[in-house]
Amino acid sequence: MTSAVIELQGISFSYPGAIKALDRFSASFLRGRRTAVLGRNGSGKTTLFSLLNGLQHPQSGQILFDGRRIAYDRQSLLNLRQEVGMVFQDPDSQLFSACIYEDISFGPMNLGLPEKEVRIRVEHALAQMKLAGLENRPTHSLSFGQKKRACIAGVLAMQPKVLVLDEPFAGLDPVMAAEFSAILDELHRSGTTLIIATHDLDLAYSWADEVIVLKEGTLLAEGTAGETLMRADVHAELGASPVVAEIAAAIALTGVEVYANGYLPRSKDDLVKIITANINKENVR
Repeated sequence: MTSAVIELQGISFSYPGAIKALDRFSASFLRGRRTAVLGRNGSGKTTLFSLLNGLQHPQSGQILFDGRRIAYDRQSLLNLRQEVGMVFQDPDSQLFSACIYEDISFGPMNLGLPEKEVRIRVEHALAQMKLAGLENRPTHSLSFGQKKRACIAGVLAMQPKVLVLDEPFAGLDPVMAAEFSAILDELHRSGTTLIIATHDLDLAYSWADEVIVLKEGTLLAEGTAGETLMRADVHAELGASPVVAEIAAAIALTGVEVYANGYLPRSKDDLVKIITANINKENVR
């Protein structure tokens, strides 16, 4: 059974004015898995993410990383942020140096690593994010997609176990989104635990292994994406259900075997393959 790399136990957090963001919230993020966090605006997603690497402190409850309770002294937070990297939705809020190389090298240099080690980490991160050759490019001249990749490269240079991304596909065109998805898949295959916040139900359904759904600062649902996103209460809260699941169910009513061998199609490509296979089967007959 996969263990939790991050576990939140009874977390509550309120902003000034008694604005409650999280209320006795408990959930687990599983090691090596891809988790999508969903919820309506104001459900607590941003606050949850700010807690995951110590940007905010819970007012009650506790957070465990690798089974140990997170502490909030300077050294403990530095250690945590090496392990849990955060990528914000707006890359301009995260990039602050004159060029990509300086931005990516900032974290490792702040750790006091030798210059050679810093250079190795930066070059590896540039290669991972397909930014090699752009290291001296002024950050203001980058495209939106390049800025997003530069932000991730800066986090990867810290060699985190967990990568937390807030709306990583927001603002990307379909080509850039596909490239970005392939990069995340590579990181997942390398063993990185990935956590994203998204409003895109179809993305969560096709991409995620696990899903966490928030409702007004509480946990509404938690579990595998294929099962959790088929729940009626989740559909009611999010105002929709995965389009692929709806189409698959409608096609199944016509007698087409969309659930062959117990397999549930999770993406458009999955659905097309199953339908094509059924058409070919009929043509053979």
